[in-house]
Amino acid sequence: MARRSRRYLLLLLRYLVVALGCPKTFGLSDPKDHQVITAIEYQEVILTCKFPRKTPASRLEWKKLGQSVSFVYYGQDLRGDFKDRAQMMDFSIRIKNVTRTDAGKYRCEVSTPTNEGQRLEENTVTLEVLVAPGVPTCEVPSSVLSGTVVELRCQDKEGNPAPTYTWFKDGTRLFGNPKLDAQITNSSYTVNAKSGTLQFNTVSKLDSGEYYCEARNSVGFRRCREKRMQVDDLNVSGIIAAVVVVALVVSICGLGVCYAQRKGYFSIEDIQDDLQVGHEAPWQT
Repeated sequence: MARRSRRYLLLLLRYLVVALGCPKTFGLSDPKDHQVITAIEYQEVILTCKFPRKTPASRLEWKKLGQSVSFVYYGQDLRGDFKDRAQMMDFSIRIKNVTRTDAGKYRCEVSTPTNEGQRLEENTVTLEVLVAPGVPTCEVPSSVLSGTVVELRCQDKEGNPAPTYTWFKDGTRLFGNPKLDAQITNSSYTVNAKSGTLQFNTVSKLDSGEYYCEARNSVGFRRCREKRMQVDDLNVSGIIAAVVVVALVVSICGLGVCYAQRKGYFSIEDIQDDLQVGHEAPWQT
């Protein structure tokens, strides 16, 4: 009974579609034909719609996908900030002065009337924007002690793809292996080109100098300003002298107390009386 009712309902809907002249709608989407387009920031790029069968009756829409879908081209007009820096080329969009915020997925949707009904076609394009590194942030200590472990850091947050890092001392590049540096002697260090760290396992006075870091990717490179790192030896003689001075001061103070006690300036009984008075309760005074 339920099957027969459902069949009658489908026949009724089909009859209404034919009687009212409602057009059939069918779509075409080829996920295997997904495009990935790469552009360099501040240059221009063309987002190509791969359904070029354009007719006067065709309707075109471009949308940027994401957490919320926004129109790029709708109602035969560009939308948002694309209106001032983009132009249509048939079904494709030419974007001038592309920025990193333009990166993302876009979908081209074309609706064309045919004898069978409305033909819906769509094509997805991913736009990747390459960005040159900015001026990296370099952390170089101004003063360190010889014999200690010291780490210099370099980081850039703008570059896409992620940059690699190179350190320089006094204008000379520091390689990952200190043995390759003919001009650098008596130094033990490691360079991490991915994280941007330069670590001295045992820093020496010969490591004193001007340091800077360079961040580089396929688009360009930038470097930070030179900073001086001064390596000083631990002043053992100075520490010994300070200890001797402190010991002499303590000895002199002790001798002074003994001398005052012998002269009768204060006695043990006076000290005990002062302590007893200091511990008396307020209501006992």
